[in-house]
Amino acid sequence: MSDRHLVEVQKSHRELFRGQLLHAFSDTVALPDGNSAVREYVVHPGAVMVIALLQNDDGPCSIVMERQFRYPVGRVMIEFPAGKLDPGESRWECAQRELREETGFVADEWAHAGIIHPLIAYSTEVIDIWFARHLTLGPRQLDGGEFLDVFVASPVELLEWCYSGAVTDGKTLSGALWLHNVLCGTWQLDWKSTEVMRGAVSS
Repeated sequence: MSDRHLVEVQKSHRELFRGQLLHAFSDTVALPDGNSAVREYVVHPGAVMVIALLQNDDGPCSIVMERQFRYPVGRVMIEFPAGKLDPGESRWECAQRELREETGFVADEWAHAGIIHPLIAYSTEVIDIWFARHLTLGPRQLDGGEFLDVFVASPVELLEWCYSGAVTDGKTLSGALWLHNVLCGTWQLDWKSTEVMRGAVSS
């Protein structure tokens, strides 16, 4: 099926703002009916989110979570570990780095789950979802000015927080969907060792 009756075509392109993280533009587009409209949007470097699984010997797994104050919404949010890509960094390298820096955990196995577009109306941002397991805890390496709590929760607790509204972060809600379906066996992951992942990045 053709999407031509839905597609908008760029007619002009103008920069509005360039900051340390965000780069904003205003474009004039031709609509499918021939009229024009203005589209303002933010170009984002991309980000990753990590669903890190702690295997319990006497029961189901736990998950590594964070609590962090998010200034734009003015509240502390419950989230999965996440962060933006550095220039020239692969998405897996970013996932590995963010997990280590924010939580102190290093994983022996990784699986790429998929991507989400969290802000499709006004941002190019793409977030890669990664699973990590067989974790080893070391020191955290937080960036300057970064303050967050790391804690462990059960998948049941996370779903309860999603239901009650304690979790409202969009990427974490998407991650909870992935986690539930993976643990139920509905969705399958292709796990790879850190050594295999490192070789794939370097090749």
